[in-house]
Amino acid sequence: MDWNKFLNETKHSFNTLEKETPETFRGFSVMGQEAKKKGVLSEKTKEFIALGVAIATRCDSCIAFHVKSLVRLQTSRDEIVEALSMCCYMGGGPSIAFSAKALEAFDQFSNNKI
Repeated sequence: MDWNKFLNETKHSFNTLEKETPETFRGFSVMGQEAKKKGVLSEKTKEFIALGVAIATRCDSCIAFHVKSLVRLQTSRDEIVEALSMCCYMGGGPSIAFSAKALEAFDQFSNNKI
């Protein structure tokens, strides 16, 4: 999968839906701002939590958004592999499949040639 293309298509789809349901998106934005505000947990920790939920719920779009954020936050490949290992442990076979997708996305977004 081309994760950059997929993420761009997802953003386009979201924009189309947002035009039809602006209040829903406004409410989602308010929730996101509250969840992401500075606090005890770092932004990176919060993104790892979000990635774990994305893998558990098998949401490719969520995986793309949160992996892209982790790349922006200068997450190392070792950090993401360790987090994905925990996701695999907690979620079994389906989480292994979606963790593999998350690692592929990480490599593409960070331009790793693994």
